[in-house]
Amino acid sequence: MAFPYLETVVGFMIVMYIFETYLDLRQLAAHKLLTLPRSLQGVISQEKFEKARAYSLDKSYFSFVHDFVTIVLDSAILWYGVLPWFWKVSGNFLVSIGLNAENEIIHTLGFLGGMMIWSQITDLPFSLYSTFVIEARHGFNKQTIWLYIRDLFKGILLAVVLGPPIISAMILIVQKGGPYLAIYLWGFMFALSLVMMTIYPILIAPLFNKFTPLPEGSLREKIEKLAASLKFPLKKLFVVDGSTRSSHSNAYMYGFFKNKRIVLYDTLIQQCKKDEEIVAVIAHELGHWKLNHTMYTFIAMQILTFLQFGGYTLVRNSTDLFRSFGFDSQPVLIGLMIFQHIIIPVQHLVSFGLNLADAFAKKLGYAGPLRAGLVKLQEENLSAMNTDPWYSAYHYSHPPLVERLSALDEVDADSKKEE
Repeated sequence: MAFPYLETVVGFMIVMYIFETYLDLRQLAAHKLLTLPRSLQGVISQEKFEKARAYSLDKSYFSFVHDFVTIVLDSAILWYGVLPWFWKVSGNFLVSIGLNAENEIIHTLGFLGGMMIWSQITDLPFSLYSTFVIEARHGFNKQTIWLYIRDLFKGILLAVVLGPPIISAMILIVQKGGPYLAIYLWGFMFALSLVMMTIYPILIAPLFNKFTPLPEGSLREKIEKLAASLKFPLKKLFVVDGSTRSSHSNAYMYGFFKNKRIVLYDTLIQQCKKDEEIVAVIAHELGHWKLNHTMYTFIAMQILTFLQFGGYTLVRNSTDLFRSFGFDSQPVLIGLMIFQHIIIPVQHLVSFGLNLADAFAKKLGYAGPLRAGLVKLQEENLSAMNTDPWYSAYHYSHPPLVERLSALDEVDADSKKEE
């Protein structure tokens, strides 16, 4: 008796949906609370709390609808054999225009082209509603419909340019890989990730946003002084015009080895009136670097990728696997897609436990400014004030504000005891 691959994958998807919906319901109950957490009373104004609560509720209700539609569509596509049907349709279309559908690379690219069109059609209403209704209603959206359309077409163009050579290379590796296929696939994806992390901020990100050097002044001096004190190899310090699309604020760093760069959103500079608050936020980000959080996450993702390819190589020649999903042939892409459905939920695990960077900022003497900066970001971004512990543990890469402020207070108390 053949193993029920289709039933297992669809069942796993539905179980994960039910579990995540349960967490969402817990978080919805937290959003509905009418009072601030005790530790935030007197810290966050009632006006900001009401605005944040309304924003969180709107996003939560929208998420329920979006997630439900997504799981219904994804499950139906697998269960009712839409993928093998569309594989045949795309092959027939290629033949009709004079291309060789027997060539797996050409067939796969045609199949993906149609899937991309389908994805854009099904995702567009949700994206438009999120941007021009929810974000606009709460004062965050700053982009026009024309800017939105321009970004959309730029993204499609990038997919058309970058997708075919990557997919073609993966198919060739599978066809020629032999017993060391998993290693070759992982090596290719590892090299690709390094290349993309290198070219994205230099060539791709500037297609969507404008990056300008942070002007000379006290803020630049303080950030450079902080970086030098930690031996952080800061080469460039940019401001990105995030305000052209949203009033949300943030900061991040990127780069390899001795070529590090820090990027500040212009909205962060506008919202944090004191240089020390911005520097404290940067100290938090540098904490991730100093404590090797980014490296640990990257290594964890590489392990997951290798395991995914290893699992794929074990069953890629199994006719039962492909027949279970309605395929007479064994396309490389389809096999990878099946395993992707299984591996995605596991990837949530790598984001757990990486929440030590605030403590690093405190040890540098930025407890006060960091507290002020975190509160300011929470207020201006209308982030959720009440959070469910299970939901935040599963979804958040950082602890919620209540826990972060509590941790800051604990370190301050410990410092006073030591004195």
